[in-house]
Amino acid sequence: MTDSQPQTQNWNAFVEQWNEQLLEALEENMEAQAQFVESWTQTVEETTDDEEMADGVEGYARAYEAWMDASRQMVERVNDVAEGEDVDVEEFRDIWLNTANEAFKEVMSTTAFAKMTGETVGDVLDAQQQADETAESTLRTLGFATERDVVEVGDRLVELERRQHAVEQKLDRVLEELQE
Repeated sequence: MTDSQPQTQNWNAFVEQWNEQLLEALEENMEAQAQFVESWTQTVEETTDDEEMADGVEGYARAYEAWMDASRQMVERVNDVAEGEDVDVEEFRDIWLNTANEAFKEVMSTTAFAKMTGETVGDVLDAQQQADETAESTLRTLGFATERDVVEVGDRLVELERRQHAVEQKLDRVLEELQE
């Protein structure tokens, strides 16, 4: 009877550890879902087109379903562990990583996400153009050559080489005529 008591204590400790890990995983899942919902809500609120909004809501619903499926998988695998099956801890990590990929794929395939991304890229390009103009103005004020100046000099140099080549060809024809 004394042999079974340490086994029971080990089993209880093992189950307690798995329960704690499951609770932590579920809490992280709920936190990730809450962050996802918050960011998605901000995106959808900015969308004015009803069709885009409907598409965005459908994308969110598919992503939410992926998270719920992951939760079901986690519970199933924990139950498998409780029944004595040897489950690799990496399976739990893989469930969450694969689910995150699937959820983001569902969201990123919506027109609302495409619109938001397009607007963000446009804003970044505008900011970059303003920064470039400011840098060029500062360089010009300080008396340094700007990229535009260097390109202009390069273009002029290419044009001069083209003209020089044309003059050399004409000169060669004149010399040939004189030699004949």
